[in-house]
Amino acid sequence: MPKTNAQHDIDLDGFPPGAVTRFSKLLCLACLFKLFTKQMGLAARTAYSEIKRHEFSISELTGKETTRPFFQSDEKHPRCPYCNAAKRWHAHLEIYRIEGGKATDAARRALVKSLPKLNEHFQLIEQKTTGRAAFFAWLDTLGGTLDFAYDGWLLQATQAFLERREPKTKWGEIFAGVRAARRSQRLSVGWERDGARLFLAPSLYAEALLVQYLVSRSQAHGGLTLEGRLTLIELFRRLRQAGLFASLELTGADQAETLEKLIDQVTGGDISLKLHFLVDRRDFLAKAKAVYTSLAS
Repeated sequence: MPKTNAQHDIDLDGFPPGAVTRFSKLLCLACLFKLFTKQMGLAARTAYSEIKRHEFSISELTGKETTRPFFQSDEKHPRCPYCNAAKRWHAHLEIYRIEGGKATDAARRALVKSLPKLNEHFQLIEQKTTGRAAFFAWLDTLGGTLDFAYDGWLLQATQAFLERREPKTKWGEIFAGVRAARRSQRLSVGWERDGARLFLAPSLYAEALLVQYLVSRSQAHGGLTLEGRLTLIELFRRLRQAGLFASLELTGADQAETLEKLIDQVTGGDISLKLHFLVDRRDFLAKAKAVYTSLAS
């Protein structure tokens, strides 16, 4: 569940926008306490101690399918779908997924150093992954933040991609007031802005089309791009014209193989990198203490 938390106090200003993904997980403490006290027969105090020391796994934090005690809800006053507990029994985990690399390592170290009560209030998890896997994790999160009923989502997706591809560029300022992004007829590399239009070099524009195609493919009526709705063959034609096929070694005409190689070319494929997960447990710990106090009184 991607989330914007107006009260969060984690300073992300030192990070390029495309390198950090912030999202939250909602969990029911009533379910947790019932598990320990009713099913396992532990005293409330012991249950509280076990809950406080629990270290969350990456699968718990990032899995698409939620299982008890985790659940998803956009309601202002949700009820737990498992036990019907009210909002006061629910806790939020705020998670920050930071892609490792030269653009983020110094900022990540500075952020970790600045956190109060690091080992008590926060949890740090490191995961080895690949360029391809990191890209699709980012793409999945991006798809969850876009409103595909809004005409401007294509520009939003383009900006998000460029922020990820060229993190040192201040794309927020560049896209301010932009109404259209187009393929440049004269640029060989880079970009330029002309009034309310942003022109991208052919290869850069083609990569943006590929991202738009992929992020919309999982939606109803997918394949939407700045060039309109494209079939895979039509997309390939545009990417070939932009030169993205030049370095590919294609042994046949299999569309799936071609798409896989294009994605690897854009994402880095099996190149190794690290993901760093920073888990803000403060709301979780505060709510757990409140629930224990209520049970013990």
